[in-house]
Amino acid sequence: MKKLVAVWVAALTILAAAAATAFAQKNADFFSDYDAYNEEWKGFLDELSPQRGEIKLDHGIVLNVPQSFYYLNPADSRKVLEKAWENPPSAPPLGMLFPSRSSPLEDTAWGIEITFEDIGYVNDEDANSYDYDELLATMQEDTRAANAERQQQGYPPVELVGWAQPPEYDQRNRQLLWAKDLVFGNADHHTLNYNVRVLGRKGVLQFNYIAAIADLAEINGSIDEVGSLVSYAEGHRYADFVPGVDTVAAVGIGGLIAGKVLAKTGLLAAALLLLKKFWFILFLPFVWLGKLFRRNKGGGEA
Repeated sequence: MKKLVAVWVAALTILAAAAATAFAQKNADFFSDYDAYNEEWKGFLDELSPQRGEIKLDHGIVLNVPQSFYYLNPADSRKVLEKAWENPPSAPPLGMLFPSRSSPLEDTAWGIEITFEDIGYVNDEDANSYDYDELLATMQEDTRAANAERQQQGYPPVELVGWAQPPEYDQRNRQLLWAKDLVFGNADHHTLNYNVRVLGRKGVLQFNYIAAIADLAEINGSIDEVGSLVSYAEGHRYADFVPGVDTVAAVGIGGLIAGKVLAKTGLLAAALLLLKKFWFILFLPFVWLGKLFRRNKGGGEA
């Protein structure tokens, strides 16, 4: 009996080792830049489970990920954000999307963090009534007004330089996009804050791009494909809204763009709320510096 158990244990060990080897080989084939990294970072990539095809997320969100992108689940996304990109620990997103041309470790890699804000149904009737130049001027003023408080809390001041991509709203698909050109502190480089919002019955799906300003052309070139890969399941769609039953959001399209700065609690208070909730925007320059300089691809840590 003992011999039989030992045989079973040995067999299971061999099978597990074979499965791990096969999985590692799969990722070695999946990521085109796999061989550029040392054993530690190859091991990191081996732990990831990139996916394509139909992927169902919470809140009735459905992704159909094409060959040009891949999806990482919440646990894998957290590994990328915290270990590879050196963000402070935080709750994981619903996942992340990456262009298939490289792994998340590649110096020029960018990613899309997926989250959902359950603020209710956003009425889009005012979508065509905004003067986005005027909105930008208001946001720039709000940003300057909040800088003193930012610095008191130990954060660098922020300059909203302008639109990197002016706001556009696709009323047919209920999708909103815009991008801000930011400079943090005395940095000699600009930071891209690119956003896509997809309106649903109970809230808003958020695609927040973690990218450099140099990635703008590539992002704009793929934006239609990104917009087409997401949908809501029946019962969660914008058209499924039930008046008098479902919650209506306190903001409209302009409020989403301004980060609720058009809100009702005062511009400075809203800006500080934005600071606390979307802290990762403030750290983007440091995340990218870490990505660019921390690794020695062929050997150990830089």
